[in-house]
Amino acid sequence: MVSWFRRKKPDAPASLPETQRPAPQDPVPDNAPPVSAVAPDTADPVPASVVVEAPAPVPAAPDNAPAPAPAGKPGWRERLRNTSFARGLGGLFSRNPRLDDDLLDEIETALLTADVGVPATTALIEGLRKRMKAREFTDARALLAALRAELIAMLAPVARPLEIPRDVHPFVLLTVGVNGVGKTTTIGKLARRFKDEGRNLMLAAGDTFRAAAVAQLQAWGERNGVPVVAQGQNADAASVAFDALQAAQARGTEVLIADTAGRLHTQQGLMAELGKIKRVLQKLDPAAPHEVLLVIDGTTGQNALSQLRQFHAAVNITGLVVTKLDGTAKGGVVFALAREFGIPIRFAGIGERSEDLRVFDAEAFVDALLPETLGA
Repeated sequence: MVSWFRRKKPDAPASLPETQRPAPQDPVPDNAPPVSAVAPDTADPVPASVVVEAPAPVPAAPDNAPAPAPAGKPGWRERLRNTSFARGLGGLFSRNPRLDDDLLDEIETALLTADVGVPATTALIEGLRKRMKAREFTDARALLAALRAELIAMLAPVARPLEIPRDVHPFVLLTVGVNGVGKTTTIGKLARRFKDEGRNLMLAAGDTFRAAAVAQLQAWGERNGVPVVAQGQNADAASVAFDALQAAQARGTEVLIADTAGRLHTQQGLMAELGKIKRVLQKLDPAAPHEVLLVIDGTTGQNALSQLRQFHAAVNITGLVVTKLDGTAKGGVVFALAREFGIPIRFAGIGERSEDLRVFDAEAFVDALLPETLGA
């Protein structure tokens, strides 16, 4: 098992002064279609997007590359077992409890506290209670096994990895989410993952609102050897997405990942901008975007349900990324999301390193929440 360990997240690089900025390069071949300087659906011209070429990654590890994980560092299950959510559930069985209604009540409280949600928790506990009264469980150990099976059954239908067809070029992945969920960082981690898989890709710096967001994505592109299409701050995000897709089509790029500005799901004007980005992409490719990933902060709790509901109505979410699961007592929200929406959970994040973004695994997630044996 690959070991994971914490590392302080590098600060987003500050924007360089005008005199220190590298001259923009034109990476598109001479016979490629011209890059539009006017965003569809807008009347005002905007500066043409610039593709910032990242240097080819050197086989030797660069100075800022994370060091190999030392032996003995905790992995996926160990990291999740250290969360408050996991300790709350695991602690119920650490004292070899009696099989009775009190134990079920404690489990119910732990699930509700972890933001599994009332509907999901009620359905789970009532099912276990009926089985206990029918004498299906001989002891607390049998109840623990049943609880594990029920929790896995809730998550198994949504534990579906992202599949990128080799015959779709470019595969357009649009990332959305509220402010501060780790959207741009998630894109950088996805870029590293896809690069390691041997895919060629491009990034679109569509978060033109947040200060230094473009520079942050360009830093990720440079680190992973991935070109980034960008304009200046406060540029039209739809224009950036349009130009990026044009460039990706001209180059035969396999994957295009587009960033967007973080926005509150309650701000209808900002949500409408996401619909515009989607319409603009479809002018070049009616099937785009092929995947719309909503990034959710695992510490959000039940508010994540409202976020998903609003974003889904605006742009039809096709996959979820749940981040920061290693530092929350609210990790149970993944069960609530699975039960109410059934939208695939593609990835789960439990740390700040690139390797800490993992394909969501229902069994591994549940096993990290429960003790392997009573008294563990």
